[in-house]
Amino acid sequence: MELFFGKYSTSAQRTPSIFILLVLAVVVLGLIPLYHPFYWYPGGLIIRNPSEISPKNHANEKQKIEIKEAETCDIFSGKWIWNPDAPYYTNSTCTEIHDHQNCMKHGRPDSDYLKWRWKPNGCELPIFNPFQFLDLVRNKSLAVVGDSVGRNQMQSLICLLSRVEYPVDISDNPDQSFKKYKYTTYNFTLSIYWSPFLVSTKEADADGPCHTGLYNLYLDEADEKWTTKIEGYDYIILNAGHWFARCSVYYANNQRVGCRYCGLPNVTELPSTYAYQRAFRTTLKAINNLENFKGVAILRTFAPSHYEGGNWNEGGDCVRTRPYGGNETALEDQSMEQYRIQVEEFKVAEKEGKMKGRRFRLMDTTRAMLLRPDGHPSKYGHWPNENVANDCVHWCLPGPIDSWSDFLFHMIKMEGIRSLEEKLQ
Repeated sequence: MELFFGKYSTSAQRTPSIFILLVLAVVVLGLIPLYHPFYWYPGGLIIRNPSEISPKNHANEKQKIEIKEAETCDIFSGKWIWNPDAPYYTNSTCTEIHDHQNCMKHGRPDSDYLKWRWKPNGCELPIFNPFQFLDLVRNKSLAVVGDSVGRNQMQSLICLLSRVEYPVDISDNPDQSFKKYKYTTYNFTLSIYWSPFLVSTKEADADGPCHTGLYNLYLDEADEKWTTKIEGYDYIILNAGHWFARCSVYYANNQRVGCRYCGLPNVTELPSTYAYQRAFRTTLKAINNLENFKGVAILRTFAPSHYEGGNWNEGGDCVRTRPYGGNETALEDQSMEQYRIQVEEFKVAEKEGKMKGRRFRLMDTTRAMLLRPDGHPSKYGHWPNENVANDCVHWCLPGPIDSWSDFLFHMIKMEGIRSLEEKLQ
């Protein structure tokens, strides 16, 4: 089956003012601020001491970014290529790595999984530049909404930014699932809102028939834990996926409509994709209905797991040490359906949102991460004597998930170009 991966164009529309637009884009995105040029990027960022990297010596580095953008370019379609300069942080230079993704700490013996970067077909995707990124988001805010893979992404971003500055924890909630950080020099706020189903949820049983809990999902009610908090944000990143495999009971209009492996009598068994589609439909409609939200809503697509030899609770593992080539694997079954649902619901919401002045963007990480079976913690997210299942869902830090910041960096720059284009029209 041919996959329909959406494009994120790097070209502006052809308009009579295209020359002016390009000149302004170069000025705004390439020359501000002058105290550390954006076209220069550190070549030796395998950091031993974070203080070695500063705006002063940053300007003296000799490796120049080459930005070669085709007329149109889908940055999410490409391949992994060798990158000898990676990684750009380690578990000794970043303190925000979750213990279960700290593969270095737990003795992972190989290191090649750290040495790849994503190369789109037909153009270049610049490696994440923390100095430029923080300037682009100066006086702005970003919220990540979703599950633990979303938290994995946020911690990756914090580690990449740690070469410039560590944030201050300004959380107003003692729950570790709801964190808020401030980069004081740049007045940039970064937050995480835990909502693994995105819709309203109640835990009906801590154990349940699946022994991972039984959840009541109210599929037509977006989770107020995030909907009541995000209106003032400039960017939000939405994600959800793996939790939908859990045993759940589904509700609509406060009426039970079915379930997944709930074991309740006279309740219709429904596939998890039933809930997945309705949850994303409800989530995206909620954003379109927020009166005061003026930011950019980014839907980050599903990152597949890579269990082989069994499921997570059947001894399955992910022991590969290199990325797949483009023809070595393909989306199948559940992962394909989840991806299809996300793209389908995104397109509906985007169309509706345009009439309301909303901005929806798709961060299509699915293809890139499908090719990275080597990037998971596996048994290196815990000590050997711990009775913990192999983790082929989350991503080692540092690791392939750092490429998501490359995508985000590019997308935020493109928002700047779009903004300029709109002002010229």
